Amino acid sequence: MGLFSSLMGNAGAVSPEELQKNYGQLLINGEEIELGFKLIRDTFIFTNRRLILIDVQGLTGSKTEYLSVAYKSISKFSVETAGTFDLEAELKIWISSETMPSIKKKFNKSVNVYEVQNVLAHHVLG
Repeated sequence: MGLFSSLMGNAGAVSPEELQKNYGQLLINGEEIELGFKLIRDTFIFTNRRLILIDVQGLTGSKTEYLSVAYKSISKFSVETAGTFDLEAELKIWISSETMPSIKKKFNKSVNVYEVQNVLAHHVLG
């Protein structure tokens, strides 16, 4: 992921092996990491059971929130692809019956947003 994309808050893909090494202790038996992305300090992970959002807080980064979202609680989602002059694509996720998306993430062009959409569709609609 490029420095410019990082500074703009866009997510880039992270290997499942690296995510397993750093966050494997969050997983339950039988849970596997399928896809993951990293913002400047935050990470979000798609597993075969849930979406895990890791929010590093504060200036020192000593406080971290781990938010688990069961796929069954996702009522809808959208993926907006990057245009010709855009540097990013955007993912929006609505939880339960909320009218505004609870989760918004931006991706740099190195991320295949169709892959992200496919993983979500597989778990939310499957």
